[in-house]
Amino acid sequence: EHSTEHIYNEIAYPLVEGVMEGYNGTIFAYGQTGSGKSFTMQGVVDPPSQKGIIPRAFEHIFESIQCAENAKFLLRASYLEIYNEDIRDLLGADTKQKLE
Repeated sequence: EHSTEHIYNEIAYPLVEGVMEGYNGTIFAYGQTGSGKSFTMQGVVDPPSQKGIIPRAFEHIFESIQCAENAKFLLRASYLEIYNEDIRDLLGADTKQKLE
C-alpha cells in the first residue's frame, strides 16, 4: 500500500548513503510472480512519483558524486533475476541468456 517513493526513502535511501561511504549494498526483492517486485524496482517514467527504486538510487548516487570534492568513484551495478533456479542478467545485452 506504500508508494515507491516511501519505500525508497525508508529502505533504499539509507542503504545508498552507506554505499556512498564505501560499503556494499544489496536490495533483494523476493516474492510470488505478479506481486509487484519488478514494478517496485523499475517503476514507470511517468508520473515521476512512480519511479522505482533503481532509477531513484541512480539519481541519488550521481547527485552525490557531482557534489563530492577530491574523491574518485567506481560504480558497478547488477540487476539479476533468479527464477526456477535460472539466473539472468537483466542489464546484459541478452536478458534471455542464462548465467552459470
